[in-house]
Amino acid sequence: MATRQAVKTTFEVDNVIQPIFTGGSVALENGARILASTLGEDAVLTELTTGKRLAHIEGDGEPVSTLTITPSASHLIVCSRSLTMRIYALKVSPEFDAVEATLVRTSKPHATPVVVLAVDKTSTLLATGAAGGAIKIWDIAGGYVTHTVSGPSVMISALHFFEVAATAQDSAPESRGKKRSRKGQEEESSTNGGAESRFRLAWGAQDGKVRIFDLGRRTTVPVYSDAKRKHEAHDSNVQSIDYSPEHHALLTGSRDKTMTLWLWREGGWQGTPMVRHELVERVGFLNEGRWMYSAGESGLLRIWDTTTHNELTAKQDPKSEGESILSAIYLPHKSLILCAQSDFTLALYRVPSPTDVAALQSTPYEPFRRISGTHDEIYDLAYLLRDQSMMALATNSEDVRIVSVAADGETEADQQEGGAYFGHDVALLKGHEDIVMSLDVDWSGHWVASGAKDNTARLWRVDPANNSYECYAVFTGHLESVGAVALPKVTPPEDSDAFRNPLDHPPAFLISASQDRFVQKRDIPRQTQKKEPSSLRRLAHEKDINALDVNPNGRLFASASQDKTVKIWDTERLEVQGILKGHKRGVWAVRFAPLHTPAIQGETGGSVSGKGVILTGSGDKTIKLWNLSDYTCLRTFEGHSHNVLKVVWLHIPQDDSTTTKKKIQFASAGADSLVKIWDANSGETECTLDNHEDRLWTLAVHSQTNTIVSAGSDSKVTFWKDTTSEAQAAATSAALKLVEQEQELENYMHVGAYRDAIVLALQLNHPGRLLSLFTSVVTTPTPEQGSLSGIKAVDQVLASLSDEQLFLLLLRLRDWNTNARTAPVAQRILLVLVKSYPADKFSSLSVKGARGQKSLKEVLNALRVYTERHYKRMEELVDESYLVEYTLREMDSLAAMPATVREEDGGDVEMLEV
Repeated sequence: MATRQAVKTTFEVDNVIQPIFTGGSVALENGARILASTLGEDAVLTELTTGKRLAHIEGDGEPVSTLTITPSASHLIVCSRSLTMRIYALKVSPEFDAVEATLVRTSKPHATPVVVLAVDKTSTLLATGAAGGAIKIWDIAGGYVTHTVSGPSVMISALHFFEVAATAQDSAPESRGKKRSRKGQEEESSTNGGAESRFRLAWGAQDGKVRIFDLGRRTTVPVYSDAKRKHEAHDSNVQSIDYSPEHHALLTGSRDKTMTLWLWREGGWQGTPMVRHELVERVGFLNEGRWMYSAGESGLLRIWDTTTHNELTAKQDPKSEGESILSAIYLPHKSLILCAQSDFTLALYRVPSPTDVAALQSTPYEPFRRISGTHDEIYDLAYLLRDQSMMALATNSEDVRIVSVAADGETEADQQEGGAYFGHDVALLKGHEDIVMSLDVDWSGHWVASGAKDNTARLWRVDPANNSYECYAVFTGHLESVGAVALPKVTPPEDSDAFRNPLDHPPAFLISASQDRFVQKRDIPRQTQKKEPSSLRRLAHEKDINALDVNPNGRLFASASQDKTVKIWDTERLEVQGILKGHKRGVWAVRFAPLHTPAIQGETGGSVSGKGVILTGSGDKTIKLWNLSDYTCLRTFEGHSHNVLKVVWLHIPQDDSTTTKKKIQFASAGADSLVKIWDANSGETECTLDNHEDRLWTLAVHSQTNTIVSAGSDSKVTFWKDTTSEAQAAATSAALKLVEQEQELENYMHVGAYRDAIVLALQLNHPGRLLSLFTSVVTTPTPEQGSLSGIKAVDQVLASLSDEQLFLLLLRLRDWNTNARTAPVAQRILLVLVKSYPADKFSSLSVKGARGQKSLKEVLNALRVYTERHYKRMEELVDESYLVEYTLREMDSLAAMPATVREEDGGDVEMLEV
């Protein structure tokens, strides 16, 4: 009984860090858990506390112009450049791990694209503002227009629903005008209702106008900075409007570099402009109107005192252009402000309480969490720290991003306080002035090297325990972009101070390579070192250098170039030890085999120690394994359909008992967006991993779990879990269980336990055993009286099958019915089914699978066709039987007729019976 299964390498997607925001609108529901954001032509819903994607809503082929989510998270409204508005009903799962978005309505609200949306606090009314200046108010549930607001033919840039405080109702500008009779007031009250009459919609336009629309009276009142001259509120786009019921005040922000506080005084709005040095994108009230906030071009979130108009936040220098704030959302009951930056980063700020004014004025006001909306194109990545709980990403940016890749499972308290979750941003390594192209780390993961297009390489000291991420050294000398860097990874003795305290012991040297074709070795200075560290520089190749790698003992390093060669260098004197020639195009990747790698079999049969081999990946779509003893190619691996851009060795257990049995494997990634796992000894592909849509620039492997991380041009970081052991155990268990079930089936058939035997045969999908079982039942020499099949127990089993079992049995009957030898058995069992179930049972049978009722219809049709064929053959046999019967009857009559034969024998005639 062989239950041992062949070992098959398997990997499955464990986690994915993927884009959630690529510019445009963002929205939050009142619970501050569901974030709605724009992702190109699509919309996504993300859980803000865990970063988990809850839903992905595909677009209509045109970019999303704006979107919003209702405060109660009941609906999502998405508008696109195609002039359509789609309303989705949202249903959150009980576990809060998914949101079901159902499209309930599609409409064309305006003749021009909708550019701004607003929802009232009750989640019942929706306001749409179009580029052509039209405004409509909709009933979200009913889908009809409740109000149409007239205005100028200028783009609407801001909308805001609010409810006028009851104490301010009489003094509101909309309540002034002609005297009305008591009867008229009563009629209006009965028509509009007390609450509805206080609802307003404030809107701002591109020409600086601010207007307030009364939903109850259906009137519009302008807001002027100079009522006598009727000067408009602002001189440019009004980007944001907010209302404070405590002060009966409006706050507006504009791109004319002003934030204006409007108070109702002496029968009109009186405005006080503030902030005259940046384009203001968002404004709002905080802490029940005591404070105000503004955000815009400078990238700073600033807080102001509503009474004194003084800024409360500490003075800061404006941030970079990429950090300018485009929108902000304030959630009062969560004391949070979410800001969307122009570099697609979402920044979360905690709103301090009024008792924290001193701290607010003394320390810079910074976000407590940053969420990268998209990592853009990812050129390189590397695990950090000894436990490899963080990862450094080199994206299409001058900053190196540090993200957390620790396992999920943080407490809810941590999440509410902005604690870590898988994939959240931890820090930015700022210092380079151009895009970072390459990364490398030392043995401890605390020291990170980076090379960038600003012609420099940097060494970073990463100390998460003290929240310290500092640049330790800057290395210059290259004349063009630094495309590759490498650090030695020699692990010091465990009893040494360097092992116990790696933060105080940087790597010994850094190797860098550039498009200027030079390689450079720089000794890394120690803090106590006074003399200038030494450096060596050599012209290495004839074309750009793409990759570097230092061997495990730190004595050699390799450089791969577009000139189709790889050179092996001595790290001490920077002298060439050997040249690897054989690739037909530029070499993009190079990687020495790790320590303790077992001997590897070459194509010619020779065995080479892993310490003396190296992998290279090339633009000629191949990977080559080289012997470092004589610099010959041991094996060529073919399988990629495009450039091979990265190669990495997989982890090999150090246990001596398993090392010889463990496969020596490596992974490769290419421009074909695939990751391939290879067996170094056989040269065959073990498996192919596909979860990307564009070229893959980089790979990394977890040194303990063998998790593979892939990333590239599609902005996704995929974590592939090694499930080989689990798959092997599951396959062995399944095989053992199958053997046990087959033996159990034999036992059931032997003792005549038909119910259990039929059910188990259907479950195991054994058509032969099932046919043998039914044949023995149908042809039993002692059929039971009143049984359709011959045995009543079988009739009872067939009359109590589940939908899945019934459909599987119909499949078997279809196959048996096509053969004249097994058709009688199929017909008898089919008769039992037809007699046991009503006709609608077969027409409404629940069928699993993608084809559904179509496959059921085909099965029943096949049964009908072959049954008609068998019936026709039976009719032909009956017809032919008449001829046989007639022939036999005639023969019988001839056999009974007497015949005389005359014999002449002496003149006597003798009668003979024939």
